[in-house]
Amino acid sequence: MQHFRSRLSEKLADSLAAPIIPATRRRVHGEVSLRGKATAVIGMRRAGKTTFLHQVRRERLEHGAARERFPYLDFEDEQLAGMTAKDLGPLVEEYYRRHPIFRGQATVTWCFDEIQVVSGWERFVRRLLDEEQVEVFLSGSSSALLSREIATAMRGRAWEVVIHPFSFEEFLRHNGHPVPAQPEFLPAPERSALEGAFLDYLEVGGFPEVQGLGAATRHRLLRDYVDVAMLRDVVERHGVGNVAGLRWLVRHLMGNAASMFSVEKFYAALKSQGVGISKDTVHQMLAHLEDCFLVRTVWLDTDSERRRMVNPRKAFPADPGLIPVFRRRGRAEVGHALETVVMVELERRGADITYVRTPQGHEVDLLARTPGDGEELIQVCADSSDPGTAERETSALVEAGRQYPNAARRLLTLTRDALPAQETPGIVAQPAYEWLLREPR
Repeated sequence: MQHFRSRLSEKLADSLAAPIIPATRRRVHGEVSLRGKATAVIGMRRAGKTTFLHQVRRERLEHGAARERFPYLDFEDEQLAGMTAKDLGPLVEEYYRRHPIFRGQATVTWCFDEIQVVSGWERFVRRLLDEEQVEVFLSGSSSALLSREIATAMRGRAWEVVIHPFSFEEFLRHNGHPVPAQPEFLPAPERSALEGAFLDYLEVGGFPEVQGLGAATRHRLLRDYVDVAMLRDVVERHGVGNVAGLRWLVRHLMGNAASMFSVEKFYAALKSQGVGISKDTVHQMLAHLEDCFLVRTVWLDTDSERRRMVNPRKAFPADPGLIPVFRRRGRAEVGHALETVVMVELERRGADITYVRTPQGHEVDLLARTPGDGEELIQVCADSSDPGTAERETSALVEAGRQYPNAARRLLTLTRDALPAQETPGIVAQPAYEWLLREPR
């Protein structure tokens, strides 16, 4: 339609003339794009996916490419309602009519935001990849653009990049704090300042929009994030009718971060409260919450599928800042927030994550397997300065080390003062913030 063509032409001109939005640089582990594939930028709502698209454009510009090679279009525009893939064809021709020098001579980086509203978008993107010299970046609401659906729609032509809320390093940079190159070698005043910032991070979390807000406003905004994820990404998308049961599930998972979750026990608890729900529905709801990145779960590490299914999972929110919103009065949550941060960081680094239960009945919080980096057993303990606590935590690592002899063993604490008084051979004990910041940048 001519109306769509005119509106797209306007948006194209605006994107090539407007300044690229500055923002805190996000670090992505691994390749951002692959030749011949569209990069699908996915993650929880409000984590910064659109900002990352602008970061890609800004980085290309900083490397000396012409500004006109980075068109960006946001399709969340009421004037584009009802548009289909065939209406996008003239957009490409309009671009090359304006900039014919780039056709076949230079790579053009197309960024399409909220592209899921365009019916048949995947056919247009595949054709663009096949016929032109381009990079393509896609993003959209998880209510309509889940990772596995991108892969299916693109028929193997999609490369996924997950954007999480700020890591601790990104949190420091965003809030104007120095990022030490060697966090393990800091004078006392600088270490105290860093530990104070880390405690703030555990409480505030990493969603960009909540940084610098007071607790009441921050909690209200984060609760809105959760409500929108539930209603848009689960209820509307999947036609979930038992909204009360879904709210119970979310409150339980957020209020018991880093704890064991059993569908059977949760089902029994709801039944005792008179909430009608089936076990299958609980399983489906949990899967939907993971699909929209609101919740992450970690399975028991075992070769037995049956044992894996009958054992509870550990459940984590997408960000530690969500924990205080659902905190039970009087409960200290710093240990749960600490383990959540470690788990999310491992996921950010591309690790496959499970937890371990030893034959003696002890548990190790996390087992991370990262391609090229091997295995690592990680125990998270806010304060292991007490000899009894240190013995319990290190003994579990030693026992698990016999099951996984090739795995490195690590104990992460809240502060340096919280480390065990005595070293245990074969176990690296360090404050969690040192581990978070020592990842190569």
